[in-house]
This record gives sequence, C-alpha cells and structure tokens, in this order.
Amino acid sequence: MTRIIAWGVFLLGCLYFLLPLVGMTEFSLRMRRGEYSFDAYRVVFGDPRFWDTFSYSLILSGATILVGVFLVVPTAYWVRLKLPQARPFVEFVTLLPLVIPAIVIVFGYIRLYNTSSFLPLTGSALGTDILLTMGYTTLALPYMYRSVDTGLRTIDVATLTEAAQSLGAGWITILGRIILPNVMIAVLSGAFLTLAIVMGEFTMAALLNRPAFGPYMQLIGANRAYEPPALAVIAFALTWGCMGLMQLVARLAKHERAKA
Repeated sequence: MTRIIAWGVFLLGCLYFLLPLVGMTEFSLRMRRGEYSFDAYRVVFGDPRFWDTFSYSLILSGATILVGVFLVVPTAYWVRLKLPQARPFVEFVTLLPLVIPAIVIVFGYIRLYNTSSFLPLTGSALGTDILLTMGYTTLALPYMYRSVDTGLRTIDVATLTEAAQSLGAGWITILGRIILPNVMIAVLSGAFLTLAIVMGEFTMAALLNRPAFGPYMQLIGANRAYEPPALAVIAFALTWGCMGLMQLVARLAKHERAKA
C-alpha cells in the first residue's frame, strides 16, 4: 500500500511539471491557423539575436560555474576541516542572495563600479561582463555551496587529507586531485542549478545592458504570441542538453579514473 501511494505521488508530481510543458509545446505549434507547424521555431532559429544572446549567456554560465567552483570548494573544504565553528556564519553569508533582491545587488554594483569610482568596471564591455559574472556567482552561491557541502559530508575529509599529506601532497594537490573528484557529482549538481539561473536571469543583465538570453526572452515575450513558447521549449531542450553533456563528461572521467 505504501509503495502504491509513493508511486501515485510521484506520478502526480510528474504530471504537475510535464503538463504545462506539453501545453506550451502544443501552443507553440499553432502559428499556422488550423494545423500544426514548426513556423514559430523557424522564426526563432532564423533570428540572429537568438544565437548571439544564447551563446553569450552560455559563455557567462561557464565562467560563473568556474568562479563558483574555485570559490566554494576550497571554502567549504576548509570550513569542514579546520573551522567548523565558522560554519553557521558561512551558511548565513551564502543565504543572503536569497533574501536580497537581485535588483538591489545590481544597483549596488552600479553604484560601486561606475565610471567615476576607483574601479570603473561599467566603463567597458569586458568590465561589465566581469561584473555580471560576479553577480551571477552571487546569485548561485546558495545552491553551489549547499551542493558542495552536502558532497563533503559523504566523504571522510580529515582521513583523506591526512593520507594525502603523509604521501607528501600539498594543499593544491589535495583539493584538485582528491577532494574535487570525490565531490564531482555534488559540484555538477550545483553547476546545473547555476546554468539554469544564468540562462533565465533578467534583472542584472537588463540593468547592466548586456545582450543576455533572459532580456531577449522578455523582449520576444512582450511583442510576439507564438514565438515565446517556442523559444521557451528550445531553451529548455538546449539547457538540458548542456546538462546531459556535462553529466556524460563527468561519467567518462569517473570511468577513466576507475580504469586507472
């Protein structure tokens, strides 16, 4: 009986998430009156702004993931190994992006890093891209940190560190060749969430006037009828495709380590 109830709840959850996606996909195929067609998808794929904004956000999501990994993995590792008393403070700091609106964060960035400040990042496209990457890293910090922290709980950090040090390994070697491979699944979980956040984020990119995918989706949604759902379906498929490729790379790397 318990198994039946569990499967029933699981199926209801699947329907809750899948039915809107099915409805959105069905509507995106109705651009041609009286029949189904892929006209909306052809319009979206034929728009050069789609490729420009999607590739831009994809590159920024990769940069955000790299910055997040280099920031979070050493921090979470050191807190768990040497500073367990600092854990409540670190968790509080990583939760702040959930309670501080993105519009407040980006206005603070503009105020601190405008062209009249000591570090005028908004004065150039590269500087603004760096600023936007830092903003995305901030937004993804709660998810990345908790994913990595959960992964670190599943391994004996102290024993692995002591064993590596007894063999003469330094801190960089320990982090790069021992800790990171053991929490790679957790890192990928955080990377998936980061990718989803960056691809759909609107506020920061719009206020910093960068050609990101979120503002492009909003612009299309405000002026078209059938193209927005088609764009959402395409973005969903491409995002999950990127996630699948990342998962495949991680599994291949794990398989190669097991063979070695």
